Amino acid sequence: MITRFNPLKELKDLESKFFNYYPSLEQESGISTFKPSVSTREGEFAYHIEVDLPGVKKEDISIDIKDGQIVISGERSFKEERKEKDYYKVESSYGKFQRLFALPENVDIENIEASSSDGVLEVVLPKLKSEKAEIKKIQVK
Repeated sequence: MITRFNPLKELKDLESKFFNYYPSLEQESGISTFKPSVSTREGEFAYHIEVDLPGVKKEDISIDIKDGQIVISGERSFKEERKEKDYYKVESSYGKFQRLFALPENVDIENIEASSSDGVLEVVLPKLKSEKAEIKKIQVK
């Protein structure tokens, strides 16, 4: 019996094991999930996380700090109803999301700020002010 070698089979098996290992929100609640796109960047004084959340209201977004991570989660719901003379159309979309990010050690947790505008959530994680180490001269004897 001859078996064909498929190099991608092992990769696909690994991928399915990894993604099936963690239970998703969809499995827990029966509600579909979505994974919003995220961009992160580091500035001189702060880290920035921008999350694309079109159609998500501020009230439906939750940001928590837990076990050295920042957890951004929420739920979106969208319903469009169109009534015309000869037809009736309803489109709806809903789902939960959750994104986790490890917090760097130098984040000032007490002053984290978040704002939402035009479907984009921006979380600003200010850096702790590092004290400049004094230079002390040691005299050689």
